[in-house]
Amino acid sequence: MTSSLHRLYSFRRCPYAMRARLGLLFADLQVELREIILKNKPAQMLAISPKGTVPVLQLFDGTVVEESREIMAWALRQQDPQGLLDTTVLDHANALIEQNDNDFKHWLDRYKYADRYLEMTQSEYRQRGEAFLQVLEELLTKNPYLLGDSTTIADIGIVPFVRQFAHVNRDVFYSLPYPNLHLWLQHWLEHSFFLQAMTKFRPWQEGDDVVVFPS
Repeated sequence: MTSSLHRLYSFRRCPYAMRARLGLLFADLQVELREIILKNKPAQMLAISPKGTVPVLQLFDGTVVEESREIMAWALRQQDPQGLLDTTVLDHANALIEQNDNDFKHWLDRYKYADRYLEMTQSEYRQRGEAFLQVLEELLTKNPYLLGDSTTIADIGIVPFVRQFAHVNRDVFYSLPYPNLHLWLQHWLEHSFFLQAMTKFRPWQEGDDVVVFPS
């Protein structure tokens, strides 16, 4: 029954929302998906999360989970069939995600929107962001995934942001000396779960039929 489904407010292109959807996919959990438009946020979402950013997960008991990292972790704590919360590397995974969300995201925003941040050139912002890409490249010289031979929460928590960095200028990105990172990103862009996470949905309106994700 739909009343037993948790409800996720999401926006397809937001990297935070992407990783929340990936967490749900790897956990094999279904939710009621409400795709939103950032310029016209539904009152129902703002009522439970006044900060007005996505993703927002409302559990069927009324609990609200507002941060993408917490949504990923919550989903995988419910069930984790592929072992993304590998306890042997979980501290390292969390540290990488922290670095992504703070240092890398800071420079990514300035690289993507360089016309709004005139203190440096776009190339200089890109070079600052590359410090984190170099960390990832070094990890990927040892293993096909960031922290070993299988996917961890670090991979799904970081890949949407590397994708966004790459898409600022794909020619430039693929000319950079990070061959293992290029392969890792391409693997994820072709991954069945990533393709599911990027499915287009019509923006939700009051009265719409329930959209179950993943279907």
